[in-house]
Amino acid sequence: MAKNKRARDGGTAPARRTRQRREPLSVPVDGGLAQLRPDPDRARGWTLLLDGAPQSHVDLDDPAYLDFAYQRRLGHIADLAAPYGRPVHALHLGGGALTLARYTAFTRPRSTQQVVEVDAALVRLVRRELPWDGGWRIRVRSADARAALARIPDAWADLVICDVFNGARTPAHLTSGEFLAEVRRTLRPGGFYAANLADGSGASGVRDGAGAGPLAHLRAQIATAQGAFGELCLIADPAVLRARRFGNAVLLASDRELPVAELTRRTAADPHPGRVEHGPALVAFAGGARAVTDATAVPSPAPPAGTFG
Repeated sequence: MAKNKRARDGGTAPARRTRQRREPLSVPVDGGLAQLRPDPDRARGWTLLLDGAPQSHVDLDDPAYLDFAYQRRLGHIADLAAPYGRPVHALHLGGGALTLARYTAFTRPRSTQQVVEVDAALVRLVRRELPWDGGWRIRVRSADARAALARIPDAWADLVICDVFNGARTPAHLTSGEFLAEVRRTLRPGGFYAANLADGSGASGVRDGAGAGPLAHLRAQIATAQGAFGELCLIADPAVLRARRFGNAVLLASDRELPVAELTRRTAADPHPGRVEHGPALVAFAGGARAVTDATAVPSPAPPAGTFG
């Protein structure tokens, strides 16, 4: 998806002196072929791809640097989840290279985080090639995201981030109202739920909620979240919202008033500016889509051919 090359504020971590390979690396993992590609613009920056689809970018020297546009938007949400400087309890469903967990640990010291990544071989690869600070309070568990969610205590999390893709598609059981009910159970009052969604022009293989048609998956996910949370907004590239290209949209939901004005300001200032939809405009965008249940859920749409070429 869209990327940028500008660092976030927040300083840099001390450079580690461990030797790092700078050649591309390809390793079979449980979910396909994982690739680590060095970032030519950053001495210790790496992009993780799975079967050719970009998953994560990390800079081992600067955990506060967020390269992908959708990750910057999730970073904005992490920044606004609690007052500045306060540690948070964060649950990450989907691990990848642990980009957002690293970001949260570095920018919110003493935060306690749990990361759930179903691909155990991928976790081993990331531990070996992209190690994180051993002093950070990050626990990584190899498990199915929904099964692990069921074991999280009630009202434990200030922030839950869902960024799970299997073959570039979000699994069906992570798109339903029943799934969101479990998410809400784990959130403290006023906690944030953020989800990385993908849809847009050329999307295929989805018929749920709103049925077939442009942005059917995205509209159905909005309708589903409306049934679980009192407040929500959507952050995306305007071209994605107009179904002119396939890309990411970040959904934010809570039971308290959202910082829409601040999110709008931050998103507009990004190198790849996005738009924030909220209130009546978001209801209109959903266009009467039906909420998804476990009985009707299907995976998110497959990206069109050439999306990652």
